[in-house]
Parts: sequence; structure tokens; C-alpha cells
Amino acid sequence: MQPKDILLAPIYLYQGNKIKRSTVRLPEATGERQGQVLLHNDSEINGTSDLSPLTVMVVGDSSAAGVGVETQNDALMGHFLKALPSQAAVQQKFAQIDWQLHATTGHTSFDALRRLYVLPKPAAPVDIIVFIVGVNDTTSNISEQRWQSQLNEIITIAKRKFAAKQIIFSCLPPMSHMPAIPAPLNEFIGAKADKLDKRLQRVCRESDCHYLSVDFKKAGFDADKMFAIDGFHPNAAAYEYWGEQLAKQIGELVA
Repeated sequence: MQPKDILLAPIYLYQGNKIKRSTVRLPEATGERQGQVLLHNDSEINGTSDLSPLTVMVVGDSSAAGVGVETQNDALMGHFLKALPSQAAVQQKFAQIDWQLHATTGHTSFDALRRLYVLPKPAAPVDIIVFIVGVNDTTSNISEQRWQSQLNEIITIAKRKFAAKQIIFSCLPPMSHMPAIPAPLNEFIGAKADKLDKRLQRVCRESDCHYLSVDFKKAGFDADKMFAIDGFHPNAAAYEYWGEQLAKQIGELVA
């Protein structure tokens, strides 16, 4: 913590408590949390009988659960599943997409780790596991060392129990720009998120995992264009861009 943060600590505490009291509590998006997406029509079935399914599992927090929109169709998972079939390598190499979503509001990296332990071991290796965590770790003021340790534990169990062929961690969002977080708390939270994100990138490099960078600013998203009415979660347009970026990365990984 910087000297100025020590001086501003009472303000941070006051603003943090005020956010907890006044922020709009939005529900998770409704809709299916698992399913299949066929990649070929009836006329193509005969020529794809030797193709296997692409298995994808997404594990994470409220943004993975689609908080900020009403249905999974408009959430990250919905947009991701719309964009993934358009990836050439996915069409060519797989017969269908078998997907699962395991996400809960408020979940931290520790909660994601605990969920991996609770989930049943799959009958076959999972092709791709995507993790979306970090926001709640940031607001709980986790240490960088603890964050790194839990990320490494997540990677270990994903490889050992789920035999994950590819592991992707999505970047932390631009928390300093969240309308729900006032100044000067937003700068403090944003700096913390940036530190955790840099540590996440390092863990990915050292563990042969993949880091998904989603630059909303580069895509033209201002704060008033990417957040839901709670000023904290993505809106449908932001989820769409995020889902497209995730689908693009997976398309490149399986090529």
C-alpha cells in the first residue's frame, strides 16, 4: 500500500461500505448451463462421423454467470457459443461443441478451486477450460502471493483431474473505469486489479496456460457503453465482444 493509500484508507472504507449498501443487485442470467451445439447440418453428417466433440468448460464468477443481462443468450456464454462455430478450425475438426458453465456470483479464485474439487471427474479429457476470476479477489484485497498460489492450484487440478488440454484465463476487467466505484477508491481498486492481472499473466507464461486479453477501450467501449445498470458488470454489447474474442482465441488454439 502506498503512503497516499494509508492516508486515504478511511475514505476507501467509507466508499466501499457505501457501494455495498447502494449498488443495484442484479441476478444471474437465466438459461441453460450446459448443452451441445451441432456444427454440421444433416447433409454433412455422413462426412463427419469420425470427428469428435469439442468439450469446453467455463468456470468463474458473476460475469461468467451473465450478471448484467437477463438471459444466457445475451451473456458471455451465449455470445461465445454463437461465435465459436464460425471459427474455421472448429468447423473442420469437430462434430459438435459440448459445453458446461459453472459460475456463481461472488466467487473468488478459491471458490473456483473448491468447485473443481466438487465437480465429478469427467469420463474423457476436457479440451478447453476457461477461468474467469479476479474481480472478487481484488475487492477482498487478496495478497499477490495468495492469488498466485490459488491460480497454480487451479491449474494443477484442471490438468490432473480434468486432463485439460488447454487452459485459458481471461484478463481482469478495467475496474478503475467501473461507474459504480467512485474516486478515489476506483484508482486504488484499479491499481490492485492491474497488479493481480500482471501476476496472472506471469502464471500463465510459467504454466503453459493461455491469457485472454480483452481490450475494451481499443474496441471503442467507453464506460457508459460497456457496463450494465449496476455500473459494475458488462452489458450485452460488452459480453458480445468478450465472447467473440474468446471464440477467436480458441479457434487459434485448435487450429
